[in-house]
Amino acid sequence: MSYCSQCGTPMSAELIGGRERPRCPACAFVLWRNPAPVGMALIDHGGHLVLIRRSEAPLAGYWAPPAGYVECGESVAEAVVREAEEECGLRIELQGLLGVHSRADVDVLVIAYAGRSVGGALRAGDDASDARLFPPDALPRQPPPRDGTVTDFWFHGVVETTLQHWRPTHA
Repeated sequence: MSYCSQCGTPMSAELIGGRERPRCPACAFVLWRNPAPVGMALIDHGGHLVLIRRSEAPLAGYWAPPAGYVECGESVAEAVVREAEEECGLRIELQGLLGVHSRADVDVLVIAYAGRSVGGALRAGDDASDARLFPPDALPRQPPPRDGTVTDFWFHGVVETTLQHWRPTHA
């Protein structure tokens, strides 16, 4: 059972806006469940693509562009720049939006940008066990996960779709 974050009363389910949602019978607080925004960067570093090997779910052990949650008090673009430096040690400049990815049964929304490195030194940082540069013709081939959550399978597709923005431009 969940409790109201406003007054501590046990929440009950109520039909609101055509969906069943948790609502507090005492203070009428409604718990709106919304996807968390995640920013991702395809980073060009001297004609090579920066990828990190993820050490955390989703897709632990897979190569992916640096990505992470947008925090309150920052824009998506600011979060992408921050996450890039935290995960791979590079300061980046964004060059444009590549795409927005969502799915009804996944609780994140991925916003992908193109960027280029403007400083720093490549290293594995937060949530990364490795960070490497890949030439356009040697990007890692990664099969979909054999096991995992819905988010793992979906995020694999987001990574593969986002990497397609790199291949045609640089191949």
